[in-house]
Amino acid sequence: MITAEALTKNYGTKRAVDGVTFTVQPGKVTGFLGPNGAGKSTTMRMIVGLDRPSFGNVTVNGRRYAEHAAPLREVGALLEAKSVHRSRSARTHLRALAATHSIPNTRVDEVIELTGLGAVATKKVGGFSLGMGQRLGIAVALLGDPQTLILDEPVNGLDPEGVLWVRNLARHQASQGKTVFISSHLMSEMALTADHLIVIGRGRIIADAPIDAVIGGSNVPTCMVKTDSAEDLMNALAAENVQLTRMDAQTIQVAGLDGRAIAARALDRQILLYELTPVKQSLEEAYMALTQDEVEYRSHAGADMDAAISGKQAQR
Repeated sequence: MITAEALTKNYGTKRAVDGVTFTVQPGKVTGFLGPNGAGKSTTMRMIVGLDRPSFGNVTVNGRRYAEHAAPLREVGALLEAKSVHRSRSARTHLRALAATHSIPNTRVDEVIELTGLGAVATKKVGGFSLGMGQRLGIAVALLGDPQTLILDEPVNGLDPEGVLWVRNLARHQASQGKTVFISSHLMSEMALTADHLIVIGRGRIIADAPIDAVIGGSNVPTCMVKTDSAEDLMNALAAENVQLTRMDAQTIQVAGLDGRAIAARALDRQILLYELTPVKQSLEEAYMALTQDEVEYRSHAGADMDAAISGKQAQR
């Protein structure tokens, strides 16, 4: 379990993390989301003692990270996958870490096979691809068979097979009653992996809830409806809080009514519906709605981008 209480970090006059309080529970995968600069990495670094909090406190399994006699057996962390002596082999690196905690070499061999590093275990880490470096970082995190896993962008650089492997690994670890805390920018992957979400923006927690609650919390019921009587149906559904969008001659997008209400009104008017499909909000849409006012670094898109490009071309 990870417990943060009023956790705060200042860098000079910049407050990177602003009094956050949360608990990461065992037995589930908790996703940690937020825009760039929101405080995710700083929070993770404070959890494992790489940064000292300016105020507040954070513990792992009931103690501060520095108070654990054998931290690798308590907490496995992937924060900087490339923080490895480049001239060492993967096996040598893992054995050196294992020796600090009296972890047997048999466990080193186990995590090498588990993470798919067998074919490159004797090669120098300096020649590793980004994906292989990520696998080595995960192997380090798993080395002590810890009760808590903290993984910062674990699928970065991995191919589709590797992404699936990380997803299954995280869920398997959680199923064994372990605490799994993962940050990622891949919303589609987080939607498939996480049970619970903590969302941070500008250093403050803006959501802390099960993933279904985050997705559904701001979701207006929306359905796609097909009928040969589109005009009649739109008249039947028209109301102050209902938004109707004509997609084509037979298709209407209805926002503000659920499927049962739409079907009931259609039945009252004897309007035949031949398709009625609820449209569920995606995690990406929910995330964008939550963080729309919390983005520190905003890109220009659409018309703004076109205008910028046109302006540059005109100056040439």
